[in-house]
Amino acid sequence: MLKTAYTLVFILMILVLSPGHVCCQTPASAPIISTEHVADLTHKREFRGVWVATVANIDWPLKPGLSTEVQKAQLIKLLDEHQKTGINAIMFQIRPVTDAYYSRGQELWSRYLTGKQGLAPDPFYDPLDFAIAEAHKRGMELHAWFNPYRATMNANEANTSPKHITRTHPSWFFTYGGMKVFNPGIPEVRKYIVGVIMNVVRNYDIDGVHFDDYFYPYKIEGINIPDESTYRLYGAGYSNIKDWRRQNVDTLIHTLSDSIHAAKYFMKFGISPFGIWKNIKQDPEGSKTDGGSSYLELYADSRKWVQKGWIDYVNPQIYWPFQHRLAPFENLLEWWGNNAYERHLYIGQAVYRAAENSQGFRERNQIPRQVRALRENPNVQGSVYFSSKSLTDNLGGVQDSLRYDLYKNKALPPQMPWLDAIPPHQPASLSARVNASKKVVLTWALPTAATDGERAYGYVVYRFNEGEEVNVNNSQNILKILFDGKETTFTDESVRPGVRYTYAVTAIDRLKNESLKSPLAVIEIK
Repeated sequence: MLKTAYTLVFILMILVLSPGHVCCQTPASAPIISTEHVADLTHKREFRGVWVATVANIDWPLKPGLSTEVQKAQLIKLLDEHQKTGINAIMFQIRPVTDAYYSRGQELWSRYLTGKQGLAPDPFYDPLDFAIAEAHKRGMELHAWFNPYRATMNANEANTSPKHITRTHPSWFFTYGGMKVFNPGIPEVRKYIVGVIMNVVRNYDIDGVHFDDYFYPYKIEGINIPDESTYRLYGAGYSNIKDWRRQNVDTLIHTLSDSIHAAKYFMKFGISPFGIWKNIKQDPEGSKTDGGSSYLELYADSRKWVQKGWIDYVNPQIYWPFQHRLAPFENLLEWWGNNAYERHLYIGQAVYRAAENSQGFRERNQIPRQVRALRENPNVQGSVYFSSKSLTDNLGGVQDSLRYDLYKNKALPPQMPWLDAIPPHQPASLSARVNASKKVVLTWALPTAATDGERAYGYVVYRFNEGEEVNVNNSQNILKILFDGKETTFTDESVRPGVRYTYAVTAIDRLKNESLKSPLAVIEIK
């Protein structure tokens, strides 16, 4: 990754304080050490995501039809818990079954939200707008999670409105395993799905577009996907229906990639495929596993999407433990690391299995062991956990392990230099004062525009105790991450009397490139 070298020069500011409090220059006997190392030894850059599933009310809201106030309160509580745990990205499911958790779109309100498909929240609010704002307040990215092809969870038409697209365009769907699924081989279907997603990209302040593992449906033994007539109509040039199906999915992914990045250069596009691409017995380039595969069974060539650079991150669901008989975690971690192709790799981890009495998960340190293992692989940039409720319920003690050990320090998402490698300019000044409540109030100046015209999207506030090195690459010194480029003040409420503190502030842009640090501010609370 591209990283701008930091300056070793710092400026000590003499600050004017309220009566009774003194601002001190650092005495010669206690010099400030400024050594900003490049190595990320404290995991300052790490993607720490969690899936918030709305289908069937898995995570939020806890049941359909709750009042707006209760829904908001539940979501705030959920986000507060994840913030305490160190999570910095929310994968928020906004289209579980060709429906919507947002207002500015063409699809109907979800029945999982209001109890009836097509019924708006009352009093009205937009859950996606609300979730974005609340996530950003907490220094978390929000990635809009779409299920592109799933249209219903079952064949019960009482659950779908007469205005639902399965009723208005029935020829676009086939039924498989009791569910209605978009037929990916129909060009109008692909155009419609791209339009739905791009509507959200253009109209909402999301940080990314996210798909999970549902493409063509998971195979049911003895039942064929009923798309032979579509293949005869559109499959000219393909020697078999399987290659044609894969091409249909490839076309959607490639088209979306181009469309998303053309609309907003900073928008991330990521996919969370089934954990096995192909097994080595099926392809010498496959993984040392012996299970189902996304390539052969879901017609999802996830490796190709990374190779071609169509997606910015791949997030394989490696939901098995170490030394699993068919799909060992360690083998899949190594395989995906070797096939990341300089895009980001986040490992999907199965917190929902953490309390199982099954092979591997009987060891209650299984998930923490996995986090430590992926941190040892230089091609892995983080984790995403399924699902929110499993984490907040602290299954297997995973939340405790993250909150009090692995994620005890805050982290920024890793940079994506292929989208933007230009850091913002740093705040030009920094001052500190002690207010009447004996808290430290920091104030800084808005940075000037960088060479690409970008101004600050947010800031990172650092605090150093007396005698500590001023090293903004050490995540234990991060006090606050702010996603508000217009906010130029912060109050540190965790200070103690009789202690001298040194502060620095950096600016971040939309893709979390970070500026040089501001001049330092030194203060002692009397």
